[in-house]
Amino acid sequence: MEIQQKNQVNNMENKENGGINDPNSNAQKQVKKWCLNDFEIGKPLGKGKFGNVYLAREKKSLYIVALKVIFKHQVQKAGCEHQLRREIEIQSHLRHPNILRLYGYFYDDSRVYMILEYAPKGELYNLLKSVGKFDDEQAATYIHQLADALSYCHSKKVIHRDIKPENLLLGIYGDLKIADFGWSVHAPSSRRTTICGTLDYLPPEMIDDKPHDEKVDLWSLGVLCYELLVGKPPFETNTHDGTYQKITKVEYSCPPTMSPDAVDLISKLLKKNPNERLSLEGVMQHKWIKKNAKISNNQAHSSFTQALNQANSSVNTSTSSTTSVSSSIIQSVAINSASSGIIPTNNNNNTSKTYSSGLKTTSSSGGSATSNGIKLNSSKH
Repeated sequence: MEIQQKNQVNNMENKENGGINDPNSNAQKQVKKWCLNDFEIGKPLGKGKFGNVYLAREKKSLYIVALKVIFKHQVQKAGCEHQLRREIEIQSHLRHPNILRLYGYFYDDSRVYMILEYAPKGELYNLLKSVGKFDDEQAATYIHQLADALSYCHSKKVIHRDIKPENLLLGIYGDLKIADFGWSVHAPSSRRTTICGTLDYLPPEMIDDKPHDEKVDLWSLGVLCYELLVGKPPFETNTHDGTYQKITKVEYSCPPTMSPDAVDLISKLLKKNPNERLSLEGVMQHKWIKKNAKISNNQAHSSFTQALNQANSSVNTSTSSTTSVSSSIIQSVAINSASSGIIPTNNNNNTSKTYSSGLKTTSSSGGSATSNGIKLNSSKH
C-alpha cells in the first residue's frame, strides 16, 4: 500500500463548541458500529504495555488511521480496566488540533480496538533524541501548542498528569499532538491524590503525596521546556532517590547558553508552590513564546467523520445511542479474557459480538471517497 499526502485538510465539525457534537441538536445523529472488517491493516507503528498500534485504512472512506489494539487479558492482569475506560471516555470527547483524536472504539472476545488519528511523524521523543536538542523557535512552537491544548483540557476539567516527550506525537505538518490519556483524569471539583506520571516529570506535590490539581500540568510543561532546549530533563540523576530530592528542593541549573527569556519562563513554571506557577495563558503570552513561536491561525487537523460521510450513504449505522464505556468496555474486559495475537488482515469469522463507538456519522448524499489528510491508494498494495 502506498501512502499519499493530501495538502488540503479541513477543520473538524462544530468549531464553536470545540468540535463536540451538540446533544441538543435537531439533526438526527447516527452511531457507527465498527468491526475489524471495516479496516485494512498495514504495518505496525509501535508496541505498548497492553498491545500494539497498526497503520490501518477504513475501507469505505479510504481514510488512514492508527488502530490501537489492546489485549484484554493483559489489561485485566494489570488491574487497569478503569484506566482504559478513563482514557477512552476522556479522549473521545476532546476536540483540539493539538490533541490526538479518538474517532471511536470497538472490541471482540480478546481485544479492544481504538481508532485513532494517525500522526505520521511519530513521537516527539524520537525527534528530540535524533537532533539532541531544539532551538528556541522549535521549542517555543511546541510549548505554545501544548499550552493551548492543555488550556483546552483544563477548561473541560481534564488534567493530563503525564506530559512527557514520549506521549507527544507529531502530525503530518509537524504540529504537536497530545497522545496518551491513560493517566489523565476528569476532576470537576476534587483534588487527586494518586501518584502517576514519569519520575523526571513528577511535581513536588505528587512526590510528597499531597493532593494535586491541574497545576501539575504546569510543572510538567516547565520540565518539558527545559528538556527540549537542553536535551535532558532538569532533575535527572542516576537514582530515583536523587531525582526525588532534586525535585522536592527544585534544584536545577540552566546552561549559560540558554536564553534569559527561556530561563525566565522555566523558572516561573518550576515553582514548588503550585499556586505560584505561571498560568497557561501567561505561558502563551510570555515574551519568549511571543518572540520565538511560529503560531498558525489555521492549525490543520483531519476529519475522519467528514471522510466517512463523503464515502457513501450505505454505511451500516444504528440509531441507538452510543453505548457507555463503563457498561461495555469494562464488562467486556472482565469477561472472556483470551490469548493475545497479531491482528488478522483477513477476518472472515463472526466472533466480534458487541461494538460501540464515540464517532457519530450522518447520512451522506453520495459522492466520491475523498479523505482529508493521508490516503492510501487502493490500486497499490
